[in-house]
Amino acid sequence: MKNFMAGCTSLLFATSSLAGTPIVIAHRGASGYLPEHTLEAFERAIELGADYIEPDLVITRDGVLVVRHDTYLSTTTNIADLPAFSTRSRTLDGRTDWFVEDFTLAELKSLRARQAFPGRSGDSDDKFQIPTFKEVIALVKRKPRESGETVGIYPETKAPSHHESLGFDFAALLVETLTANGLNAAGSKVYIQSLEPAILKRLKLMTDLPLIMLVRPVSADRPYEPDMPLAEIATFADGVGAFKTLLIDERGETSGYVEAAHALGLVVHAWTFRNDSYLDDRFPSFDDELSRFLHLGVDGFFTDFPDTGVAARDAFRNSVASPVH
Repeated sequence: MKNFMAGCTSLLFATSSLAGTPIVIAHRGASGYLPEHTLEAFERAIELGADYIEPDLVITRDGVLVVRHDTYLSTTTNIADLPAFSTRSRTLDGRTDWFVEDFTLAELKSLRARQAFPGRSGDSDDKFQIPTFKEVIALVKRKPRESGETVGIYPETKAPSHHESLGFDFAALLVETLTANGLNAAGSKVYIQSLEPAILKRLKLMTDLPLIMLVRPVSADRPYEPDMPLAEIATFADGVGAFKTLLIDERGETSGYVEAAHALGLVVHAWTFRNDSYLDDRFPSFDDELSRFLHLGVDGFFTDFPDTGVAARDAFRNSVASPVH
């Protein structure tokens, strides 16, 4: 594979990280410890020192932004066990499930969240509700980090074109909610991300908040090739949320992607780092994997375990600030 920029070195990438401390983004809250996308998971993430929390947004039948990773409910809630909803499943795009868009907020509030990842503790299953985006914002406002700073919010618009086909104006609903809560202004601690460029292009005309285009490999058998060129992204976004394989080559060395993004004025936030799952055997531990990517010069990273993310980030920052001679 050819590097994005020939001649880039690890030193160049490490140096680029000195411009600012990489931010730790709590992926779906402290989802490694508690059921994802619950107020309790977001609160735990704040307590563990995350710089930003990431709520994924979908829309209820009655037009309310709620926090779920998917538009379906079976993998993260107890809905399949509730007789009241036994006849409400349906098949959509080949999947038979219960879908958020078919339920009102009141109905969704009767559900309880469950741990989505096998092997993680289910001790908190069936205890916590699905929160609205407004409730997450309210939590952030009333619960500062231990340092006294307010944590940032990093919402993702999930399946916006699908929601728009149902008659919802996702972009307007998001901007209205942020504006009503004093968060739609340059300098607010908010990033907006999406896998769909169309909504980001529209949001560019509606807000001064930084926009992040999520970038994935083209396919499973082409893991080092991005599905959208950086030059195109730079025309409408302020950064990329890049899957990890895009930042390295087949040997685990730098691909030049971070440097190329920085040259276009784009920040790079890498995803997703997990204590219990690494990219491959090139990285025998969470610390080894994350340290490698921090040395590439990423500006931030998503993690299910914000406490270990903060510790690894701080260790990296200290090592760069005080190199061993």
